[in-house]
Amino acid sequence: MPLIRLDKVSLAYGHRPLLDRVTLEIHPAERVCLVGRNGEGKSSLMKLISNETSPDDGEVWVRPGIRVAHLAQEVQIESENTVFEIVADGLPKLGALLSAYHRAATDLASDHTAATEKRLAELQHELEAADGWQINQKVETVLSRLGLDGSDLMNTRSGGWRRRVMLARALVSEPDLLLLDEPTNHLDIAAIRWLEEYMLRYAGSLMFITHDRAMARRLATRVLDLDRGAISSWSVGYDKYLEGRAKQLEDEVKRHAAFDKKLSQEEAWIRKGIKARRTRNEGRVRALKAMREEQRQRRSRSGKANLKLDEGEHSGRLVFEARHVSFSYADTPIVNDLNLRVMRGDRVGLIGANGSGKSTLIKLLLGELKPEQGKIRKGTQLQVAYFDQQREQLNFEKSVMDNVADGSQYVTINGHRRHVAGYLRSFLFPPERFESPVSTLSGGERNRLMLAKKFAQPANLLVLDEPTNDLDVETLELLEELVADYPGTLLLVSHDRAFLDNVVTSVLVFDGDGVISEHVGGYSEWWEYQQAREEKQRQETPAKSAAARKKPKSTPAKPRKLSYREKNELKALPNTIAALETEQAELMTRVNEPEFFRLPHAQTGPALERLNEVNAKLEQSYARWDELDSIARSVHDKTP
Repeated sequence: MPLIRLDKVSLAYGHRPLLDRVTLEIHPAERVCLVGRNGEGKSSLMKLISNETSPDDGEVWVRPGIRVAHLAQEVQIESENTVFEIVADGLPKLGALLSAYHRAATDLASDHTAATEKRLAELQHELEAADGWQINQKVETVLSRLGLDGSDLMNTRSGGWRRRVMLARALVSEPDLLLLDEPTNHLDIAAIRWLEEYMLRYAGSLMFITHDRAMARRLATRVLDLDRGAISSWSVGYDKYLEGRAKQLEDEVKRHAAFDKKLSQEEAWIRKGIKARRTRNEGRVRALKAMREEQRQRRSRSGKANLKLDEGEHSGRLVFEARHVSFSYADTPIVNDLNLRVMRGDRVGLIGANGSGKSTLIKLLLGELKPEQGKIRKGTQLQVAYFDQQREQLNFEKSVMDNVADGSQYVTINGHRRHVAGYLRSFLFPPERFESPVSTLSGGERNRLMLAKKFAQPANLLVLDEPTNDLDVETLELLEELVADYPGTLLLVSHDRAFLDNVVTSVLVFDGDGVISEHVGGYSEWWEYQQAREEKQRQETPAKSAAARKKPKSTPAKPRKLSYREKNELKALPNTIAALETEQAELMTRVNEPEFFRLPHAQTGPALERLNEVNAKLEQSYARWDELDSIARSVHDKTP
């Protein structure tokens, strides 16, 4: 027996039908991924299922007694309650009791009287009787995993954090059917992985919308495709759905082509006149009229986004060099003693928790912030296209056209002059949107507009800070192809694991306390390394008390001269470094090839392993050169 049934449901906004006589069932223990382009009506379908809106026609049946929880894409809630109270209120029975207990505990801290103590004791007894402490622990766990402070007031948090609160509320309520609309927005990778594990253990049914292909691959047991008002159901995993859907669209194109060819022939026949009006041909005339109506009713898919990037001129070989760079906010280290080189053509991903400093490092490299210690050197002839996380470079009062062309009618892409209207259409903006102010655009439309604005500028350094938010999967994959083929230098901040794997060749991982480590490969290579490292640490036996013994204080070493062997070593190091840098450049050229990471691991593994070895030897050589050179200089400086 299904949980939800839609029977010939129709829904339209204006003249455009979002759902056209849709029939659908959702069954217990399913994990359903709902896919479709932006604006097709995915969020509207979820609102119908959660009874937030009503259909224009048809019936939405919900099995009596089941509970449905819905995380909407846009959160409008305003409340003076704490985050804990908002989350706990999602529980059908114990939520109010838990909120009352936490409120009484807060009151006791500021008003320690016999009355408040009595009230707290009564609530504690009620919770023990209802086994409420287990539920309380569950709420605390979900809050911790999503990085939420239960004592914060809801109305003091930003929109992204409010979505996290409402996600926590939906999760702890454990409904029979959980509806999640883009649950990974504003989550870092650690929180996304935890959410995946949580949903894999979840006993109820799940219906989710996501642009995170890694999540779709891991969770989906069925895929629903919403396209031009109709829903097709695929009882397979996400990858099998992609294969089948591509074949279906290819067959549709062939079918429409054959239909249009026959219609053209019939139109030519009817224009001959007298033969078509003979009685024995009336059936053919009626069939032609039916074909005309069928073509008129046909809803063709809108075109694909046509993303192109003005690649600019070549930059210098060195793009950035950071030496012993440190930076902090209010005594909290963000970057601690960072040494980094970014060379022309490097494709670097930045991975870390929200607030760990990824955007800060980008601003340090670009010169928008100054390091507290150390130096950052920028290369020559840099042309930067910076896609910032907050979309602050969009003017929300100006129109879509003016944001891209700044009042002009034309933009120049790779030396070719294009009318701004045609350029915007290639980013899927319809003509009626050209004069709309940016403030009226959806999140996905603002993202596409930001891409259009930045891609109209010549750039040999592309800096993308969370570019994938609110993009539908089809546009996301087109952006991925464009970035993968981009010949310039790339700095990418993203929590999209598939996107990272497909476009970067190394990652900077923010490990906390300002420590940033560099790893060759994409997200998956780093994750495998991290898992192997943690497994090794678990297997190692802790060292005994020998390490705890006090060591005698060391006395400063006296200045000394270089030995004969050390002099020869110092003399040979420049050639050694030059040879390693040459091999490093050759390996990076190979790794940077667009097809490299699509090759089998047996081919990519040895190259990546050798590149790691070369990088390590270079670091050792640089350090050894600094050490020997310092000794030589100290002796020289003391010579009278």
